[in-house]
Amino acid sequence: MADRTPPTRTVLNRGYIAAVALELIDRIGLAKFSMRKLGAELGADPMAAYRHFTDQEDLYDGIAELLFDRLDTDSLPWAKGWREVSAAYCERLRDTLLGHPHAVTLFASRSVRSPAAIATGNRMIETLTDDGFTPADALRISRSLREFTVGHALTMAVLTLGAGLQAMMDGFSGGRGRTRGRR
Repeated sequence: MADRTPPTRTVLNRGYIAAVALELIDRIGLAKFSMRKLGAELGADPMAAYRHFTDQEDLYDGIAELLFDRLDTDSLPWAKGWREVSAAYCERLRDTLLGHPHAVTLFASRSVRSPAAIATGNRMIETLTDDGFTPADALRISRSLREFTVGHALTMAVLTLGAGLQAMMDGFSGGRGRTRGRR
C-alpha cells in the first residue's frame, strides 16, 4: 500500500534561515552570497527570507547572533575567576569564527546585541568586578579581549583563505563600499 503521508516541508524561521545562510557562505564565500542563492538553497522564493529579516544586513545580524550562540557561553568556567573564563571565552570565540572563515568579516563588522550576547557581556563584567576591577576597567578589559580575539580571527581567516583576500574585503563592505562598525 502506498504511503499517503504528505511530504513535509521545513518551516522557515529566523534561526533556520540564518543557519542555511551561514552554510551557504561557508561554501561559496560572502562575496558571492545573494538572497537569490539563499532562496534556492532554502527551496523557497528568494523573497521568503524577507518575511523574517527586514533586509540582507538584518540577515547578517542574525548570522552573527547564530555564531555567538554557538559559543555556548553558559558552560564557560564562570566560577573559576576572570582569567580562566576570559581565556575560555576567547578560545571559543576564535575557534567558532575560524570554523567559518568566510563569515569572520560579517561577525567583526557588527555589534551582536542578542539577549545571550548582552547577558554574557554583563556576566563577564560582573566576574571582573568580583575579582577587584572597577566597572569601567572591567568593560574596557572585556571589550579589549573580544576585539583582540576577533582581530586575530580576521588575520587567521585571511591567511586561511589566501587568494580570497580581495573577495573577503569586498564581503566586509557588503560589496557596496560601506561597513557597519561596532560601537
